[in-house]
Formats: sequence, structure tokens, C-alpha cells
Amino acid sequence: MHRGSCLCGKVRYEVDGELTDVSHCHCTMCRKAHGAAYGSYGNVRREQFRFVAGESGVARYRSSAGVLRTFCAECGATLQWLRVDPQSPWVSFTLGTLDTRYAPEPDARPRHIFVGSRADWVEVAPHWDVRE
Repeated sequence: MHRGSCLCGKVRYEVDGELTDVSHCHCTMCRKAHGAAYGSYGNVRREQFRFVAGESGVARYRSSAGVLRTFCAECGATLQWLRVDPQSPWVSFTLGTLDTRYAPEPDARPRHIFVGSRADWVEVAPHWDVRE
């Protein structure tokens, strides 16, 4: 079980399942949404993610066709990246909002995606698992 929250603590969530497809996304939208070199996400099945407090304070932004991003309306912390299609079985949530420790096994380290869109000041490290 993992627990997480936004910066101000009003929105809290729980994840009851194994994280899959953990990634650091370098696309322009993720960089802007996070205000950082990349956005870090873990994926779980929709039924394994639940808000336990403050769900009414979760704002939604449709950033592109078929994609919805959520964030705390109070503090602006990015929370999720998900498909608009309710039939999509996956939810991606931001690893930076975890309150519990997440330590992946060495063979399950996050992969770096969309590195072709990375910020000019970010160099690809030799040990990265890079996938376009």
C-alpha cells in the first residue's frame, strides 16, 4: 500500500497495487506540468487508486486529445495523468507526491521516455533505460 498527498495536504490518495511502467517523461507537457526536467510517474490499475481526502479539490485539465491531467486546485501539485476513456484500465500518478517510500528493484528502475523532447540542459546518462 502506498499513500500520497499534494503539497498542501488537502488531497490524499492511496494506491493498493504494484506499480508498473514507472517512467520519467521528458515530453514538453510533462516538463511544464511539473516545472522540472521531467515528470515521474507510476502506473496502477484504476481500481487500485483512490482518493481518500479532498477529491472535491482535484482540478482537471485536458492537456491533449484523450489525456486528462489532475492537480490540487489549492496548491497546484500535479497528481495524475490519465486517459479520458473510462474504459482505460490504467492511472498514472506522480511519484513525487508519494508519502510512503518507493524503492524499485534494480531491474525495475524507471525508464526515461520522450528523451528527444528533453530540456537542452539535460544530458542523457549512460545508465538510463531510454525508450522513445
